[in-house]
Amino acid sequence: MKWPLLTLGLAGMLACTRTHPPGDSSAGPELPAPDPGLERIYGVTVDSVDDLEAITESLRRLNHRPTTRVVFDEYVPASEYLESLESIHRVSWIMGELLDSSNVSLYSPAQYRARVTEYLDALSPHVDIWEIGNEVNGEWLGEPEAVVAKIEDAFHQAKQRQRLTALTLYYNEGCAPADNEMFTWVEKYLPASMRDELDYVLVSYYEDDCDGRQPDWQGVFHHLATLFPKARLGMGECGTTDSRKKAEYIRRYYGMKLDEPRFVGGFFWWYFKQDMVPYTRPLWQVLNETLSAQ
Repeated sequence: MKWPLLTLGLAGMLACTRTHPPGDSSAGPELPAPDPGLERIYGVTVDSVDDLEAITESLRRLNHRPTTRVVFDEYVPASEYLESLESIHRVSWIMGELLDSSNVSLYSPAQYRARVTEYLDALSPHVDIWEIGNEVNGEWLGEPEAVVAKIEDAFHQAKQRQRLTALTLYYNEGCAPADNEMFTWVEKYLPASMRDELDYVLVSYYEDDCDGRQPDWQGVFHHLATLFPKARLGMGECGTTDSRKKAEYIRRYYGMKLDEPRFVGGFFWWYFKQDMVPYTRPLWQVLNETLSAQ
């Protein structure tokens, strides 16, 4: 949860070392084919596309081409994002978050299905990866069976269109009801067919929400690799509302290196727009220097 204990915004991802972005519209609509041996994702999140010119300039100036998670707000028609995605896609890869975890309970499975269809139909040319579910094991999303029905349908719709899919889990060991603990939830509720075919599995984690704990990420991602045998793995959200800790967190997370072959980075700082737009803000420089060192 990226809430000052329940206040949200939105959710960004995928920058790699190749010359041509996987979703570049000039290359046509064919399915991207990332090379797991070369790919490294430098993700950021924007929870609003207001001040678009400043957002795109901040993205453009980063030393590595970023992947921007664009959080699509509840009850907003997909068409309203078209112009913004076209602009962002010129300077960044895009991960489209179909609906933030805080709003999933507002939609029935049928309503979620309709939203997914609308967004995929309207925006797929400008979205490289579709985040079919965000922080899906969080207790605030509702009954697990309903959550799974929503994300499973989104997964199949995206795959029918030959689009890349990402699922974001919420790391909460020792900080949540036992049935919602990340690994327990995955093994109990997530169908094996999805676990076997997801392209990306990401982990959202906010130290503010879990007593400042710093998990054994090597162990966490090793376990995830056994549960998701094909997926590329990464951090799907991070951040803090404590201004004294922001620079430290940016350096620590974006500098993370793990001995896991399918770990591709990610990180997707939730507060990119708030902290790093315009690019003249000090934390933008912290991020850029950290990326330059990678």
